[in-house]
Amino acid sequence: MQTISNGSYISNRDWMRDALIGEDVILRGASALDFLRLFVGYMNESEIDVYAKSKGEYDNINYHVVDSYDGIDYISDGGVLCSTFEQAVNDMLSDFENADEKALANALSNYYFANNESFEGLFIKPENMLYFGQMMEWAMEYYNE
Repeated sequence: MQTISNGSYISNRDWMRDALIGEDVILRGASALDFLRLFVGYMNESEIDVYAKSKGEYDNINYHVVDSYDGIDYISDGGVLCSTFEQAVNDMLSDFENADEKALANALSNYYFANNESFEGLFIKPENMLYFGQMMEWAMEYYNE
């Protein structure tokens, strides 16, 4: 079964809010970055990435099942739980081979330019520094491409 379609929504953020309201999940990865408006998202997006305590019923929601939400930094926005920017970035860096690199580069670039061309203040876990180093250059040049 599919959640509601995003076809009638102007933004993915509104679509995700309506699709997830009342669900016990936390947005993660590129979906979190899109919801936080740090990644422009994709036209006709059809899948949502979330943390969940159990696999749900929707085929177009990618459930990353965890035992608890302890240790996941998240915010609540209009009834939707969403990973913080740092949580989403670290999650994507820790699973870099499966991460949406374009979404990550776009979000890091937005952070970089919003912070006077600096990544200062952004906490990256030590184990993620190798991939972060690779992404930094791409993020700094993202809008020059």
